[in-house]
Amino acid sequence: MIKETKLPRTVTSPKKFFIGTDMLSKIDDFVKDFGDNTLIITDEFILPKVQEQALPALHAAGLKGCAEKFRYECCRKEIDRLQECVRASEANVIVGVGGGKTLDTAKAVAFYLKLPVVLFPTIASTDAPCTALAVIYTESGEFDEYLYLPQNPDVVVADTSIIAAAPLRFFSAGVGDALATYFEARACYAADGINLVLHKPSRTGLGLAELCYRLLSENIDAAMDAVANHLTTPALEQTIEATIYLSGVGAEAGGLAAAHAVNNGMSVVPDLHKAQHGEKVVFGLLTQLVLENAPQEEWDNVVRIVKAAKLPLTLEDMGLKTFVESEWREVARIACAPGDTMNNMPMELTVDDVYNAMVTANTIAHRMKG
Repeated sequence: MIKETKLPRTVTSPKKFFIGTDMLSKIDDFVKDFGDNTLIITDEFILPKVQEQALPALHAAGLKGCAEKFRYECCRKEIDRLQECVRASEANVIVGVGGGKTLDTAKAVAFYLKLPVVLFPTIASTDAPCTALAVIYTESGEFDEYLYLPQNPDVVVADTSIIAAAPLRFFSAGVGDALATYFEARACYAADGINLVLHKPSRTGLGLAELCYRLLSENIDAAMDAVANHLTTPALEQTIEATIYLSGVGAEAGGLAAAHAVNNGMSVVPDLHKAQHGEKVVFGLLTQLVLENAPQEEWDNVVRIVKAAKLPLTLEDMGLKTFVESEWREVARIACAPGDTMNNMPMELTVDDVYNAMVTANTIAHRMKG
C-alpha cells in the first residue's frame, strides 16, 4: 500500500521588512546588496518622486538605475514588455514602486528573469508586497490566474510618509483586505486546507493572522484620523504593519478561503470594475460569515471596522446599479471553481450555497448599515 505524501506546514515571509519615513531617498541601502543596476517599475503618480529621490540616490551611491512606467494592468502582455525593458537596460535588480498590481508585476518580472526584487508599496491597499504570489489579470481587468512564486520578495519597504499621503480610499481598501485575513486563515486551518504556497496552514500563520485582526480592531479609529490628515502616528504604523506585513504573511501561511474566492468571482460584474480589491474582499468576508453562521459579536466587530474604515458595506455602496441574478450566479460559479480558495472552507459548498450566502450577506449589510 502506497501512502499519500503528507504536505508540510509552512511559514514564509520576505527576507527583510522595513517600516519608516522618507525611505525612497535611501533606496541604495536596500538594493546595493543584490546588484548594481536597477530597473524601477513605477506607478505614474509616484514617477516624479522616483526621478527626484530614488534615481539620484542610486547614482550618488555609484549604482546604475532607470525607471519604467507601469501600464496599469498586471497581465501577460505587460509582464512580457517589462522583461524586454530589463534586458535592454541590463538591470540585475528589479524594484517595484506602486500599488498592488505594480508590485505583483515586478514580482512576476523578477521571477521569470531570476532576479532579486525590492518592493516599495505606495499605498496600503493590499497585502501583495509580502507574498510569494502574483495575481494575473486579463488585459481587460478580469481575474486570470494565480502565479505561485518559489520565494517571497527579497526586501519590502513601507514608507509611511508616502502611504499616509495617498488617497484615503486606498488605505481603507488595505484595511478591507487585511480584515479577512484571520477569518480565512481560521477556516483554512479548520479544514486543513492548502495555503498560498501550496502547503498546509501552520499554527504560526493562524497566529499572525489573528494578530492582524487584533491590531485592526485596536487601532482603526486613530489610524483613520491620522491618514485623513496625512500624518504618521503609532496607530497608523501599527495598522500599516497589519495591512502590509501581517496580512500578507498571515494569509500566505494561514491560507485564503471564501472571502477571496468571492472577490475573484466579482471580477465579472461590470459595475464593480472600479471597486478596489479590498472593497470586494469585504463583501466576500460578509459572505463567508453567512456561510459559517458566525456569531453576532463577530458580525458587530467586523461591521464596526468596516464603517470606521469608511469602506462600502453593501453591493450598492460599491457601485452595483442593478442586481442581475444570472450575473451573480456566475460570480458564485467562478468562486467555487476547482483550485480556487473556496475549497479551503471546512464544509462542502455548492454554487447555490454561495449564491444564497451572497444575497443574504447584502441583506444583512443593508440592515446593519443603519
